[in-house]
Amino acid sequence: MEKDYSVIREQARAAELQEIRTTRVKYLGISIFTVLFVLAIWQTAVSFHWVSTRFFDSPVGIIQTIITKISSKKPDGGLLFQHIWASAKVVWLGFILAAIIGIPLGLFMGWYGICDRIIRPLFEIIRPVPGLAWIPIVIVLLGIGVQARAVIIFAGCFVATVLNTYTGIRSTNQTLIHVAKTCGAGNFKIFWKVGIPSAMPMIFAGLKTSMGSAWGTIVAAEMLASSNGLGYMIQMGRSFGVVSLIMAGILVIGILGFISSGIIGLVESVVLKWRPKS
Repeated sequence: MEKDYSVIREQARAAELQEIRTTRVKYLGISIFTVLFVLAIWQTAVSFHWVSTRFFDSPVGIIQTIITKISSKKPDGGLLFQHIWASAKVVWLGFILAAIIGIPLGLFMGWYGICDRIIRPLFEIIRPVPGLAWIPIVIVLLGIGVQARAVIIFAGCFVATVLNTYTGIRSTNQTLIHVAKTCGAGNFKIFWKVGIPSAMPMIFAGLKTSMGSAWGTIVAAEMLASSNGLGYMIQMGRSFGVVSLIMAGILVIGILGFISSGIIGLVESVVLKWRPKS
C-alpha cells in the first residue's frame, strides 16, 4: 500500500511538471507571436510610407544598421561591440555597488529600529533626488570616465534597492517570528534565518527594478558626459541625423536590458529554489 502511494505521488508530480512545461511553452509562443506581429505592422507602416522615414526607420533598416556597426566605426567613431562593452561595464559596476551597499542597509534599517531612526531621515532627503541630478557634481569631481558614470548608475539604483529590501524584511510574517522566539532563537538568528529569507523575493524585485533604472540612467549619462557607449552612439546619431543609428541604439539597449533581467531572474531561481513552482 505504501508503495502504491509512492507511485501515485510520483505520477502526480510528473503530471504537475508536465503541465508547468506546457504552460510555459504556450506563453512563450504567445510572446513570440506578439513581438513578430508588432514588427510586421511596424515594417508595413514604414514600407507603405504611413509614417515618415525621416523620423522613423523600419525593423529591417535597423537590423542592417546593427550589422553594419559591427565592422564600421562611422559616423560615431566606434564599433557596436565597443559601445556595448563600455555601457555594460559601467551598468554592472554601478548596479553591483548599489546592491552591495543597498541590500545590507535596507535589511538593517528594516529590522533594527535604531538603524532606522539614524539612517531613515538622511535617506528620505536623498530619496527624491533622481540619479541624473548628480551628473553635474560627478562630472566636476570625477570627470567623464568609467568611475564617474558608475557613480551615476549607483545613484540611480541605490534607492530602489534599499526601498524594496526595507519593505521585504518589514513584511516578514510575525507568526514565523513568534515561533522562532518560542523555540529560543535570538534576535540576530531570527534576522538571519527568518527575516532575510522572507525578504528575498522583494530584494530580487528591487534588483530587477534597479537594473531597468541603470540602463535608462546610463543612456542619459552617456548622452551628456561621455565619449563612448550606447548613449553616446545615440547622441551622435542625433547630431548626424541618422535615424537608423538612433533606433539601433535603442533596440540594443532594450535587448541588453532584457538579458540583464534574465540573468537576475536566473540567480533568483537558484537562490529561491525553495519556493514552490507556479
